[in-house]
Amino acid sequence: MNIAVAQSGGPTCAINASLVGVFKEALKVAEIDAIFGSINGIEGIIENHLVDLKSTILTNNDMELLRQTPSTVLGSCRYKLPDWSEDEEVYKRMLETLKQRNIGAFLYIGGNDSMDTVNKLSAYFAKNDIDIKVIGIPKTIDNDLCITDHTPGFGSAAKYVATTMHEITRDSIVYSIPSVTIVEIMGRHAGWLTASSAVLHAMGESAPHLVYVPEVPFSLENFLKDVRQEMSKHKAVIIAVSEGIEVPEGVQSGVVDNFGHKYLSGIGKYLEDVVRSEIGCKVRSIELNVMQRCSSHLGSKTDIDEAEAVGAAGVRCALEGETGKVMVFRRIEDIPYTVVIEAADAGDIANNEKFLPKKYINSAGNNIRKFALNYFLPLIQGDLNLITENGIPKHFTLHESVLK
Repeated sequence: MNIAVAQSGGPTCAINASLVGVFKEALKVAEIDAIFGSINGIEGIIENHLVDLKSTILTNNDMELLRQTPSTVLGSCRYKLPDWSEDEEVYKRMLETLKQRNIGAFLYIGGNDSMDTVNKLSAYFAKNDIDIKVIGIPKTIDNDLCITDHTPGFGSAAKYVATTMHEITRDSIVYSIPSVTIVEIMGRHAGWLTASSAVLHAMGESAPHLVYVPEVPFSLENFLKDVRQEMSKHKAVIIAVSEGIEVPEGVQSGVVDNFGHKYLSGIGKYLEDVVRSEIGCKVRSIELNVMQRCSSHLGSKTDIDEAEAVGAAGVRCALEGETGKVMVFRRIEDIPYTVVIEAADAGDIANNEKFLPKKYINSAGNNIRKFALNYFLPLIQGDLNLITENGIPKHFTLHESVLK
C-alpha cells in the first residue's frame, strides 16, 4: 500500500521533524511503496494535490535539512471539515483521492483542529467499512492538547521565549531611569508558553517579575498595583503577558478564522499605553509574534528528537491496524526526564483544551511557582547541530512547481 501525510494549523519549529519521522519509518517498511505528501493539509486530499516524497526528499542530507527547517514544508491550512452527515460530498472527494492512489493510511500532523479532522475522517471510514487508517501526530506551540504531557513545537518555542526574555532583561537594565517592558506572548486560552518564560527563575533571574496567563481573570487595577510594587524593588520591570488575557472590546481585531478563533494581538500595546498614562515611566511593549514558532536557530534538541520519534510512532500505529488515534507523550519522570509514546483516542482530544494547572500559578495570580519549572526545563534542553550556509541556517524547500 501507499501512505499519505499532511501538515496543518500554525507552523512550528518541529512539525517538519515529525514529517521526517513519518518518512524515515515508512522507508523501513517493505509493504509501503509510495509516501505521498498532501499540499496544504487536508485541502490537498480534497483537491488531489499530492507529491511523491520519495522523489522530493532524495538524500540523508535532505532529511537533515528538513529536520532543522521551521514551518510546514508541505504548506498548511485551517480547513474545518464538516460533519459527514451534513455534507458527505467532501468525504467522497477525499476517499476518491485516497483510493485512486492506493493509500491505506493517512497521517495528519497538527493541533486541536487537525485532531478534529482525524476524528471525523476515521469515524466516516469506520462507518462505511473503509479500510484506511487515520492517525494524528500532535503539534502546537500552545501545548494545549489534552492527554499528551506536551506537544512537539512547544519546547522550541518555550526555549525561544525564555532566551529572548533573558536578552530583553539584559538590554533593559543598562539605564539608570526606571522602566517597564511588556512582552506579549502567544497563547489564546492556555498560558503554557507565557508561563515557560519563568524558567529564567531557575537561573537566578528575578525576571520576568510578573507573568499573566489566561487561566487567571485579569484585573487592570491589580495589574497597575503589581507594576508599582515591582518598580519599588527593581529598576527595570519585565512583564510576560499572554495574548489571550481578558481585555476590553476593541483592543483586538475581532476577526475570526474558519474555526471561530479570534486573531489575537494588541494586549501588549494596550498595557503599554495604560502604564504610560497611569504611571508615567519609560515603557515599551514587545510582541514576539511569529518568531515564537519559526525561530529554529534556537530549537530544542529534545523537542526536535521527540517530534521525529512521534512521527515514526504514528506510522507503526497505523501498521498495527489502529485508526482514529493520536500519538501522545506520557511523562514517567522529571529527573531523569523520561517519556513514553502511546496512542489515545482522537475523540478524547479533538476540540478540547489542556490548560495550565492552577497549582503552577502563585496565589496572587501574577507569576509561576518554582516547582512548576520542573515541568518546563526538560523540554528546552539540547542544541541542534545546524547545517549552515554563509553563516545562516540552511532550510529545505519544495519548488514552486511542486506546490502549484
